[in-house]
Amino acid sequence: MSTSIENATGLIAEQARRIDAVRAEVNKVLVGQERLLDRMLVALITGGHILLEGVPGLAKTTAVRTFSEALGLDFKRISFTPDLLPADVIGTLVYNQKDGQFTPRRGPVFTNLLLADEINRAPAKVQSALLEAMQEHQVTIGDTTYPIAEPFLVMATQNPIEQEGTYPLPEAQVDRFMLKCKIVHPSKDDERRIMNRFTRKQDVKINRVLDAAQIAAMRGVLDQIYCDEKVGDYILDIVFATRKPAEYKLPIAHQIAYGASPRATLYLNMAARANAMLHGRAYATPQDVKDVAYDVLRHRIVLTYEAEAEEVTSEDIIARILNELPVP
Repeated sequence: MSTSIENATGLIAEQARRIDAVRAEVNKVLVGQERLLDRMLVALITGGHILLEGVPGLAKTTAVRTFSEALGLDFKRISFTPDLLPADVIGTLVYNQKDGQFTPRRGPVFTNLLLADEINRAPAKVQSALLEAMQEHQVTIGDTTYPIAEPFLVMATQNPIEQEGTYPLPEAQVDRFMLKCKIVHPSKDDERRIMNRFTRKQDVKINRVLDAAQIAAMRGVLDQIYCDEKVGDYILDIVFATRKPAEYKLPIAHQIAYGASPRATLYLNMAARANAMLHGRAYATPQDVKDVAYDVLRHRIVLTYEAEAEEVTSEDIIARILNELPVP
């Protein structure tokens, strides 16, 4: 096993240089959002999708657009509104009067990096159309199924305030997102840097430092990141503690209506190995699991009414599990 780790270490060193190049380009525009950038890189490496939650003005859209420019990927944005239709997302058949035939018109979902802006403002049919494309990486228009080119990454945003007239994503659909990241306000020092940098007109050029082939190679290296059996057991313990907390001597069963799904187990493993790659390691550690646990689990734990009445959040549940479970 040590030989395979040594071989992977050489490959990871090459990927680390590419990751650092992406960081340098994105940080020309993004200030004080290192955690968000890390999570976007984890999603890129693993092929997962991200749900970004934060109040307006925290550069969610700017971050995704800058990220796409540094990757040299095709980028499209959909502003979700209550009058949006599924055809506006996936496309539809258009009648051609000249030849009397219907021809497909592909929607904006046919791209590499899709920004679904304020996804919770569109009706359930539109949300379902997008989430099906996310899951299957293909779209059916009429009688024909069209594959979506790889890499395909969806970054959806939602606003936690102004909930009037919104359509919250059902838990089963939120589960399709690998990560749910909460974006907070920058620190005073970071906001000072933002003020000094962007209150004067300037033209920031973002250079392309990755392409689709290099991203595919990066994903191939992920498969060589070693995850020890003890780390795998730790992942299973965390997930099962959300389902059967009493077996782990955690008195929180009355606060959890539904625990994390099997997707949580898969995504914790993948995200932990991707996090190890970001830190230049060929093996995942329990700390990698802890680093990504909140983003993987916070939208997969459904709370009881009793927990909500006590103002307990899913983050509180995760924190208690991580603090009390023994670490290998």
